[in-house]
Amino acid sequence: MIISLSVSASLRALTNPILRIRRCQFHCHANPLLQSHVSAFNSDTLLRYSDSRIAQQLFDQTPLRDLKLQNQLLFHYSRFDQIHEALHLFVSLYRSGLSPDSYTMSCVFNVCAGFFDVIVGEHVHCLCVKSGLVHHVSVGNSLVDMYMKSGSVRDARRVFYEMSDRDVVSWNSLLTGYSGNGFNDQVWELFCQMQVKGYKPNYYTVSTVIAALANQGTVAIGMQIHALVVKLGFEAERLVCNSLINMLSKSGMLNDARAIFDNMDTKDSVSWNSMIAGHVINGQDLEAFVTFNNMQLEGAKPTHTTFLSVIKSCSSLKELALVRVLHCKTLKSGFTTHQSVLTALMVALTKCKEMDDAFSLFSLMNGVQCVVSWTAMISGYLQNGGTDQAVNLFFQMRREGVKPNHFTYSAILTVQHAVFITEIHAEVIKTNYEKSSSVGTALLDAFVKIGNINDAIKVFKLIEAKDVIAWSAMLVGFAQAGETEEAAKIFHQLTREGIKPNKFTFCSIINACTAPTASVEQGKQFHAYAIKLRSNNALCVSSSLVTMYAKRGHIQSAHEIFKRQKERDLVSWNSMISGYAQHGQAKKAIEVFEEMQKQNLEVDAITFIGVISACTHAGLVEKGQNYFNVMINDHQINPTMEHYSCMIDLYSRSGMLGKAMDIINEMPFPPAATVWRIVLAASRVHHNIELGKLAAEKIISLEPQDSAAYVLLSNMYAAAGNWQEKVNVRKLMDKRKVKKEPGYSWIEVKNKTYSFLAGDLSHPLSDQIYSKLSELNIRLRDAGYQPDTNYVFHDIEDEQKEYILSHHSERLAIAFGLIATLPEIPIQIVKNLRVCGDCHSFIKLVSLVEQRYIIVRDSNRFHHFKNGLCSCGDYCLNTSHQAIYGLLLMRIMADCENLLADSMNPEIPCQFYCWAGF
Repeated sequence: MIISLSVSASLRALTNPILRIRRCQFHCHANPLLQSHVSAFNSDTLLRYSDSRIAQQLFDQTPLRDLKLQNQLLFHYSRFDQIHEALHLFVSLYRSGLSPDSYTMSCVFNVCAGFFDVIVGEHVHCLCVKSGLVHHVSVGNSLVDMYMKSGSVRDARRVFYEMSDRDVVSWNSLLTGYSGNGFNDQVWELFCQMQVKGYKPNYYTVSTVIAALANQGTVAIGMQIHALVVKLGFEAERLVCNSLINMLSKSGMLNDARAIFDNMDTKDSVSWNSMIAGHVINGQDLEAFVTFNNMQLEGAKPTHTTFLSVIKSCSSLKELALVRVLHCKTLKSGFTTHQSVLTALMVALTKCKEMDDAFSLFSLMNGVQCVVSWTAMISGYLQNGGTDQAVNLFFQMRREGVKPNHFTYSAILTVQHAVFITEIHAEVIKTNYEKSSSVGTALLDAFVKIGNINDAIKVFKLIEAKDVIAWSAMLVGFAQAGETEEAAKIFHQLTREGIKPNKFTFCSIINACTAPTASVEQGKQFHAYAIKLRSNNALCVSSSLVTMYAKRGHIQSAHEIFKRQKERDLVSWNSMISGYAQHGQAKKAIEVFEEMQKQNLEVDAITFIGVISACTHAGLVEKGQNYFNVMINDHQINPTMEHYSCMIDLYSRSGMLGKAMDIINEMPFPPAATVWRIVLAASRVHHNIELGKLAAEKIISLEPQDSAAYVLLSNMYAAAGNWQEKVNVRKLMDKRKVKKEPGYSWIEVKNKTYSFLAGDLSHPLSDQIYSKLSELNIRLRDAGYQPDTNYVFHDIEDEQKEYILSHHSERLAIAFGLIATLPEIPIQIVKNLRVCGDCHSFIKLVSLVEQRYIIVRDSNRFHHFKNGLCSCGDYCLNTSHQAIYGLLLMRIMADCENLLADSMNPEIPCQFYCWAGF
């Protein structure tokens, strides 16, 4: 640093007069091209020595130090990157009174380019202006090169266009500078401009352009320039071949890259590295090792780039033995102090779950650990469940003065702890990373995962350059929060801003459409958009579509997508099994599971939750118990609380409450409130007040504010006629300020969702809705239907109970659906609570007399009502209620048969026969 300052001061003293005339400011990145000067000095004695000390001694012993000799030594210094010696020699030359020539200036600009000090470069440029050499073509080329390597493309371009004479080297310097500074999209334009102006490209030009196109990913133009390579006769040039291999590999055209590689007469380390990297990029990790082995057999010496690619393959394969072998090879090759190689080895060890060895390697880097190695180690711990170690390492990193970068913050923000995330958020704001796309996205994702959607929205708004990942993360947040409308707004906004949705974006928005209150039609629209962008066949998208259609009541559509999937993951299979289970199609759910078994596909805990649930909803007790045993004995899956809940539900629904309690007592962990809710609901159906009271007390002790437990217990007492106990439960609710959750029902008509409460009068068509309900009640009463007032748990007259039953929210929604939709359109209702037994019977009869297909999704499952039957097989009702309804259905069907027999009666509308199913 002291030498740099002294050189800069010396040059400033020399150039002050020039600075008053003209101050030049230029910098950027390219290769020095002084080939035209090198050949003139190859025979000189001074240049035969690679040892600079000998060359300096020869120079000092020479009595006549003319410009040619000084240029030779200057070139020698620049050739061996002895920057400070070269600059001091130049200052001495200038002070001695010798006038520098174009060769001198070219050498000095070459030195300044390697020095990366724009101030020194500016001073030399000023001296060049004073000496009148600035318009010499070789000096101009070196100037462009120097400023490009200093980072100022604009100023380098200015020098280029001020040059009176240019040659192909001039264009090469400009093209290389643009490519090196990331302006790859402009390289092809400059290349075309060069040819228009009559400059014939050489192999170096073509190689530079190909490298830029590879970085940009422009395959079509890349193929054009490949043809130009053949036309110009450069296909045998090693530099061009290396660039072509790189470009074709990055474009996924690995076979073409391999053909060029195999046809090369001479290969250098860059050739081998490009081919190995191509295999790694395209996921051909084993082929990368074969090429690496061939490289050594042919005597080519691996470089650190070689090891980086091969070690990355080990990370992908997670082959610990190969990692060990490569570690030994890096030691033998002398790369033990190379940070990037050591970091790659460390990452490979973490991928193989060898965290102790990875940390040992990390510790060997003590004192030279950079932010990359710290981040790699932190990420390794996080990926292997070592959250505490990762957090401790993060704090240690900051204590040692290493500043986290955006990769570090993105990794550490995966720790799902509210307090820690808030602390990191504060640090991110201090370090001005909050507006960064990667850190901002990681931060909003962290808030989404802990359920803090409001802070996630604030972070999202602050991200300056939102990419598709940031938009998708925000969609995931709204989907998890059940905010379907907000998710839809975000999706439409991202498309308006020109962001092209990817498969993960579609997954997020389709998952948002699985919410109970989401619009079915909206989900279909997103499905259509995915088809338009050809993303519907992506595995994660098709799996999300299966889930969405199954949860929104369209089980047949879910099955059609499932059938069309070219490949299926575990999510697809599980979604199909769970979907059939929720829709009461236990046989089909079991068929899907058996198909998985035949194909020897992997199953997990979620698979068995779906299968056992299917048995539960269909009353297949023995099958459900058998699958539970298969899960434990054959698949070695330890039952979770969800599995035990399914088994308890299986026994409870079938009235085997004793067995259900046996499972509760044998569980290896305390039963959750969910388990006791199942027991409480079954106790009410099977009139077991004592067990119901026990279950309610357990729920209330675990979740004192859960209104369902109080309500169910209250209803049990009411059903038993114990009104005083019912009053006591209600008083307890008032004392604890527990509010009963009101029953809502939703129906979607013409892309708009309408909600109803019991006795609701807020709808604009409420008069027509109640009129339709009255008509239905009259028709069903005439057929023999009597409301089951046992489902009204109030100590009031039967007439009042009937009135309450007739105005339940689901009946209002169905009446609205009957008057607002065409007969061929299914009526789909969503209810936040379970459908009561009387409403269940009512809807079945409505489906018969109105001949409409009605789907009701309550808090437990789907009910498909058609021709007086329900997909649940009345399994949700108690035995006595099933018998009453069976007699009623037989009577209505008999009436229908009598009406059909009286075919000569002109007063009977013919569509009634169709409604009745004849």
